[in-house]
Amino acid sequence: MSLLPLLAACGTASHSADGGESSAGGGKSSAGSSGQLDVPADAGADLKKQYLLENAIAACMKKQGFIYTPVAPEDPEASWATNGADYKLTKKYREKYGFGVYAGIVYPNDPRALGSGAAQENSADAANGNYVAALTSEQRAAYDKAMGVPGREAKAGGKWPDGCLRSAQEEVYGSASAQEQGAQAKAQDQANAQALNGDPELVALAQSYASCLRDHGISVTTTQPTGIGDMVKFQASSSAPPGSSLGDVNADGTPAKTMSKDEALPLLTKDIGQAIKDLECGREFRAAYFPKFFKAPTSGSGGVG
Repeated sequence: MSLLPLLAACGTASHSADGGESSAGGGKSSAGSSGQLDVPADAGADLKKQYLLENAIAACMKKQGFIYTPVAPEDPEASWATNGADYKLTKKYREKYGFGVYAGIVYPNDPRALGSGAAQENSADAANGNYVAALTSEQRAAYDKAMGVPGREAKAGGKWPDGCLRSAQEEVYGSASAQEQGAQAKAQDQANAQALNGDPELVALAQSYASCLRDHGISVTTTQPTGIGDMVKFQASSSAPPGSSLGDVNADGTPAKTMSKDEALPLLTKDIGQAIKDLECGREFRAAYFPKFFKAPTSGSGGVG
């Protein structure tokens, strides 16, 4: 468990790495008339707690006179299906969207394209974002207080304020502070990453993966099993010009003008080529990596994709 469920509840949009058919946190809320989510019977222990956390936040906010629509979490394994874990699904996605860097501009009405208007409208917490956006400044202040939105001090490791985020956290995960639980989760995360990065089979396959990338003229900046899978995608994202996605800013901090579809199309074509090369080079590596990753997940360098 980490602080991510709490931060997500603050109204921050969450997206998968590729916006594919199965997107992390991309499921719409299926709360019924009671305003509560039905917990799937086959949900694992961790996933069940995420459902219970969402329901606890919603119930708490209702008592405070506000609406919070619980967002149905998704099984972590499903969230990786089109991001490397399932070769066929990932290939199908990348043949159209590449790494997703420019897809939102070329396909603005496609909810599967990262950064598209349709994707923004269909984001997991769109209902909560729209609700909060409609509040007056006074209502928003009261909402934040009721929710217990953390300030900079809390996010840096200090005490979280009283509110629904904190009470729901304690109700579902126990009385240990969010900071203590976060420290425990971080320690487990690091242990899992060390195990994956020290796995002889994965180390050897990562080296082969890297050699293949170099043969295609692609720069290799890491061969660690927890980092190499996302390496090429991160390079594509970091080298993209301003305006290639929503939220981009210029060097002076001003919003960047979004590039046109005609400008983005050739860049998408190149992105698709790189994404397919990366997928094929890492096919054997991912086939061995994901079964181990799912047993001992880690944020690592973002996992593999």
